[in-house]
Amino acid sequence: MSTALFSSGLGLLAFGAVWDLVIGARRRWARPVPYAAALAASACLAVLGARGSAGGPSPVALHLAGLGAAPLVLDRLSGFFLVVLFSLAVMVSASFATWALRAEHHREAAPGYCMLLGSVAVVLLAADAFAFLFAWEMLTVSFYVLTSGAGRLEAGPRAPWLTASLGKVSGAALLLGFLLLAAKSGSLALASWHSVGLGAAKDAAWVLIVVGFGAKLGMVPLQIWVPVGYPAAPGPARAAMAGVAANVGVYGLWRSIALLGRPPAWLAIIVLGAGGLTALLGAAFACAQGRLSRFVAYSSVENAGLILAAYGVGLAGAASGSVGVEAVGLLAATLQALTHAVAKSALFVASTEVSLAVGSDDLEILRGVGRKLPWSGVVFGAGSLALAGLPPTAGFVSEWFVLEALMQQYRLHSLALRLALALSGALVALTVGLAVFAFVRVLGLCFLGAPGPALGSSPREPRPLGQAGALVLAAGCLGTGAVAPWELRFIGRGLSTVVPERSVLGALKSPWVLQPVFPGFSVLSPSWLWVVMPVGALVVLVGALVLSRGRYFRVRRAPPWRSATAGVAGPASYTPTGFASPLRHVLANVLGARHDVLPAAPEGDDAEGGAHVVVASEVVEPVEAYIYRPLVRAAQGASGLARRLQSGKLSAYVAYMLVALVAVLALVATMK
Repeated sequence: MSTALFSSGLGLLAFGAVWDLVIGARRRWARPVPYAAALAASACLAVLGARGSAGGPSPVALHLAGLGAAPLVLDRLSGFFLVVLFSLAVMVSASFATWALRAEHHREAAPGYCMLLGSVAVVLLAADAFAFLFAWEMLTVSFYVLTSGAGRLEAGPRAPWLTASLGKVSGAALLLGFLLLAAKSGSLALASWHSVGLGAAKDAAWVLIVVGFGAKLGMVPLQIWVPVGYPAAPGPARAAMAGVAANVGVYGLWRSIALLGRPPAWLAIIVLGAGGLTALLGAAFACAQGRLSRFVAYSSVENAGLILAAYGVGLAGAASGSVGVEAVGLLAATLQALTHAVAKSALFVASTEVSLAVGSDDLEILRGVGRKLPWSGVVFGAGSLALAGLPPTAGFVSEWFVLEALMQQYRLHSLALRLALALSGALVALTVGLAVFAFVRVLGLCFLGAPGPALGSSPREPRPLGQAGALVLAAGCLGTGAVAPWELRFIGRGLSTVVPERSVLGALKSPWVLQPVFPGFSVLSPSWLWVVMPVGALVVLVGALVLSRGRYFRVRRAPPWRSATAGVAGPASYTPTGFASPLRHVLANVLGARHDVLPAAPEGDDAEGGAHVVVASEVVEPVEAYIYRPLVRAAQGASGLARRLQSGKLSAYVAYMLVALVAVLALVATMK
């Protein structure tokens, strides 16, 4: 049964890719067919994951022509991720099908999307290094295909090459790490790496594996492809890349702890610091973005940092031999990964529909778009509330667990680990505040504010199938918090291959009350919040109506105070750019912000007024400015020097070969 489901899923994905290449580009009615096939394939793979999460490990047969059988194994961890990621892929595929009817055809979209889903499925089931790395490289290829279409906003040709380059860095790090482990264990089978003992080789493999999987998530300093690559992808492919594909990096980190066991303590310290820094920089840069797609992309970097910070707690627990700390860290990281997957898919699906309907994703143009596109506004609002960590959403539960996990430093004996947890906790706490600021800016001014003058009058909502998929994602952002205890039981079953299930279930103080694994620390009942908060809001509303004696809904008109408060229109009103301007100045050194005041010609009614100026601001990532740009300049300089050797003369090339041969013979002679 497992083999049939897996083969059916891959077969449907292959059919979808071939259909688009042969027929889809020619006929408009045929364009949704590949995404309908991807929807059916995702459903098959989600059912396969449900079978795996309920039972023990079982082999899955996959025979490749000319390559023999691929070693694949379905267990509880891979089953858990199959259920989560391909349930999301069902909703994304539904949105993709309706998007294909409305948008111009992108030849690379359907094949790249089907390749992405197939690669994710094989990565989750791979049982040896060859199958894993082959699928990982195919995932990188799918990212390149999806971001390589012509006319991708202002990113141009930079997006696919940058995405592919960082993908190759990720693949190279994993290849070196896997080769080290295979050399020590004598086998390419992942399960055989349990036998690798402590030492420099295992520590080096740990570092390479964290770098490889962290690059896919967007860990600093390897995150620069995220704000360029995600916006360059067509339509809901952004949701597939951020919500589905990026989470295979989470799976790889979890699987590594299960395979390699105890990590070095200094690695946990590095991951904790990198996670906190990634979260803070992601939130800060999200606040300063002027485009909706880049804002959502930087929010992905922030959530990657939160996941890595909680994962660092798990590494610290594993390094110190504390199963409880390891369990609370992995549980918090998994909850945050689930929240990010669902909410980010919702944000990218909604933002894609907004950009398609309006024709732009500039925040200044999108002011008040929620009133024109209420369905997309509801979906974007649900995802924003979840990622801002506001109660009673799923994001509130996951971020509560992350902060609670980072407060367990006193249970560790190492002073260095305690300080690392405290520092990471401080960075995460600051990140949470910046994230609220960022989402208030976009949600309040763009989706809930008054329509701006640049917004068109007739944007169109997606078709019913796309609306249904997006609304399910929105319901997941909100309703997952209400069923958090059941979600926790499901996570405990999935993590049982990494930590004992009873340790994870220690987070259940009672059937509906949660605690951070350890009793007597703090408690939370997210299900009860869904009862208390609506009742409290109803009591306040009824009280206001009674005390106002019917005057609550009476309209009162008064001259507005000329300020940037709500209700003030015209030049004095707040704009998304103006709202973030104080932050740009305060964090100018972190954001690399530059401000230029330029003269501008007055327009419209102000043509007879005095002088007009325009403030132009630019934000440059310090990582890009101080790490990657010097490396690029050095590489260009080295290539310029090497170009001088290419004289085009046969005699020169023969001389080069003669010199190289003499040097090799001399080296061999000295070695003997």
